[in-house]
Parts: sequence; C-alpha cells; structure tokens
Amino acid sequence: MKLSILATVALAGAAVAFSAAAQPKTPNSCFWTHDLRNHTVGGDHILYFNVGGRDVYKVETTGSCLAGMTSSDPIVLRDRASTGQICNKLDLDISVRGAPCIVSSLTKLTPAEVAAIPRRMKP
Repeated sequence: MKLSILATVALAGAAVAFSAAAQPKTPNSCFWTHDLRNHTVGGDHILYFNVGGRDVYKVETTGSCLAGMTSSDPIVLRDRASTGQICNKLDLDISVRGAPCIVSSLTKLTPAEVAAIPRRMKP
C-alpha cells in the first residue's frame, strides 16, 4: 500500500514537472530573429536590440567581448534552437569580431525602461 502511494505521488510530480516544461512561451517573451531591426551598444557588457520597431530587448554579456565596439560594428547572431525564435538567453549565440560573447541575461524592456535609455544608445 505504501509503495503504491509513493509511486502515485512520484508519477503525479513527474506529470506536473513535464506539463510545466511543455508550456509554450508567452508570445511577449519571445521574438523572431527576422524581426531584428537594429542594435546599439550600451557599454562593454550591454547590447540593445530593436525588435520589429516596437520592442527593445537588453542583452547583457560577461567578459569583455563588446569592449571598444560601436553600434555600427557588425555582430553575428545565431539562434541555438535553429527555429528563428529567441525566448531566453540560452537561445542566443553572439559573436563580435570573431570572439564569442557569453550572454548572461536577455530582458524585454518596458516602455519606461526604454525611455530611460540615453538617446544616443536607443536602437
């Protein structure tokens, strides 16, 4: 009896974990790579992406791969899932001047956060 109860509890827990993992991302938390319009450099560790002319995403990197970069410098961006959709930092593979950048965060900015970006850094 105790064994069957434990097995039932374990199966129920696994079902809950699986259904949470299978939940689709909300449309607001993802973007398509073909919707990228522009990027600007916000510092040695920050990139801003203009997505579709309506959203701005902030990408933070570790290391110094963005040091000395200007907004007119090209970046290489690949989505790791090969779907064209970016939903979290693990989906991004960014390189600058051949050097890979490790993405530490990807955040969709609110209108107030976009307004707070200095004018010369807005994508």
